[in-house]
Amino acid sequence: MKLGCFVKTALCVSSLLAVCTDLSAQELQSGTLTNGSETNNIITGVPFLLITPDARSGSMGDVGVAVQPDGNSMAINPSKLAFLDKKYGFAVSYSPWLKSLVPDVSLTYLSGYYKPNEKTTIGGSLRYFNLGEIQLTDVNQQDLGIYTPSELAADITYARQLDASFSLATSLRYIYSNLTSGQFSSGQQVSPGNAVAVDVSAYFKKPTIFLGTDAIVSAGLNISNIGTKLSYSDRGTSYFLPTNLKIGGASTFLIDDYNQFTFALDFNKLLVPTQPIYDVNGKIIAGEDPDRSVPAGIFGSFSDAPGGFKEEIREINIAAGMEYWYNQQFALRTGYFYESPTKGNRRCFTLGAGLKYNVFNIDIAYLVANVQKSPLANTLRFTMLFNFGAAGNQP
Repeated sequence: MKLGCFVKTALCVSSLLAVCTDLSAQELQSGTLTNGSETNNIITGVPFLLITPDARSGSMGDVGVAVQPDGNSMAINPSKLAFLDKKYGFAVSYSPWLKSLVPDVSLTYLSGYYKPNEKTTIGGSLRYFNLGEIQLTDVNQQDLGIYTPSELAADITYARQLDASFSLATSLRYIYSNLTSGQFSSGQQVSPGNAVAVDVSAYFKKPTIFLGTDAIVSAGLNISNIGTKLSYSDRGTSYFLPTNLKIGGASTFLIDDYNQFTFALDFNKLLVPTQPIYDVNGKIIAGEDPDRSVPAGIFGSFSDAPGGFKEEIREINIAAGMEYWYNQQFALRTGYFYESPTKGNRRCFTLGAGLKYNVFNIDIAYLVANVQKSPLANTLRFTMLFNFGAAGNQP
């Protein structure tokens, strides 16, 4: 097996396990649409970074860039950490991933924060994606043993309030991807991939009167995974990180002392090259050459789709969610996530609930897929949060 094919196979396994894909009989090879469909999924390395790890956002259709902050804000919009009203805290999230297909794949997310003063928050997190045990064989079907591929990302975040309504944050991320456990291919060892990335985010919120009710309107933006390409060998292909633009808004209605509703809407777009269409000789006949620098990939991602403007619009995912709190102790949540059938076909309803008691929060999320044979059907996510002290922030 050639080195490039070996790594691409491993990446395909990782991608399948990380995203909900269309399981119809589509064939995509080297950017050529071999069955005449318009399916053209965007290919990146380490797609597990796009998984929403916490149960609160997971139960609201993966919205979160503008909803009220909590201890897991670092995963979706780190700038919200600056508005936390506790001194310090930590959270643990866990999800068995694709349990309907494989029994031992999971995502674990740990995060924590500390506020040295009222306007500043420092945070850290670790996410670990376990792809389970894989039986490895060579081209002659000879047993090469069992190995457990895995990926992880470690973050550190600095968030700062600029005034009572606005905050900014930046996060530094180290990414490690071990899909092959040091196996050899074509006489060359396939090594773990390493990359470094940053997130840049902003958050705005303001108390107001909206539709005749006391409310908090908010907006958020996060550009995540801006970083180096990922490679598994000195001579192998380099893969873009899943650089993602997330932008959205939310409105929280404070009905009375006991009842509170939040409605949120997010838009997401990957800022990486779209695969072009090639002819039988490997010449590009539509789209742009994906072999470019990271800055060129980011800025060119708005105009490089072979299907033109219509395909660029189809690359925007939409997430909508709602949250209800009773007496700031019990929460009910629901949401919907939509992705174009030509770009992955993730269409999922989500449900969830939360319970808050003293310093302890617990959340659970359940995903109901809206497409047949979805590998993400019946996915569960669990989160526990602990918050301590008072930071003196305004709610």
